[in-house]
Parts: sequence; structure tokens; C-alpha cells
Amino acid sequence: MPVNADFQGRVYPPTETYTVSAAKIREFAEAVGSADPVHTDAAVARSRGYADVIAPPTFAVLIAQQCDAQLIRDPEAGIDFSRVVHGEQKFTHHRPLTAGDAITGTLHVDAVREAGGHAMVTTRTELATEAGEAVCTATSTIVIRGAE
Repeated sequence: MPVNADFQGRVYPPTETYTVSAAKIREFAEAVGSADPVHTDAAVARSRGYADVIAPPTFAVLIAQQCDAQLIRDPEAGIDFSRVVHGEQKFTHHRPLTAGDAITGTLHVDAVREAGGHAMVTTRTELATEAGEAVCTATSTIVIRGAE
């Protein structure tokens, strides 16, 4: 089944809350090789004006991909995950993700197009606190390889 082009413009409901923890921030910072103590030392983070440790900028992908999973798992979308290649990822941060944040994500399917026998799907995930404060906009493009 090909990717359903009618999904362009679809908006999924907000995801369950993801609570950002200092431990997950530390793990992620170590995994990406970030040695800045603002990611691991609350006293350093506070001295720089933050409420607690802040996540490296790409940490947002952990939450955004949970949102993207709604589309990938939707049987009507027609996406065969075994054929997916990650094409592009962009982040627009409105403020840093901070330990203690309770974040929800709302997934928007911005574009579905075909090129060279492959489908390309661009999504935008708006990450916000439970109170509605915008934190990050994550934009992703995946390529679903066509049949060989």
C-alpha cells in the first residue's frame, strides 16, 4: 500500500506527558559527548539562570519521535517502517528543555509527496509544557523507499 497522501494536513492529538528528568538529560549528554556541566550539574545550570539542568538541543528528538510514532503506526497512513530512511531533522527552540518539564507533543503532517518512486513525509511536532508554553518545534522528513 503506498503512503496515503490524504494525510497531509492531519493533526494528531497531544501525546501523553513526557517528564524530562535530570537522569535522562545526563544520559543523553553523555551519549552525544556533551561535556558542558549545564547538562549535568544543577548548581552550574542555576548559576547560568536556569531552574535546573538543561538538555542538549537534540534531546528534543526523544520526545518528537514518540509523537512521530503515531503516524508511523497508523495503518491508514500506509507507511512501511521497514522501508523508512530518516531524511532530515530540524529544531527551533523557544527555550531549553529543563529537568522537571512536563512536555506534550502535537504532531502535524505538513507534507506528503512522491519523488523518484519514493514517498517523502514531513512532520512538525510542537512540544509544549502542560500549561501550553511552547518549548520546541521539531521538523522531520522521512523517506519511504519505493518498491524495487
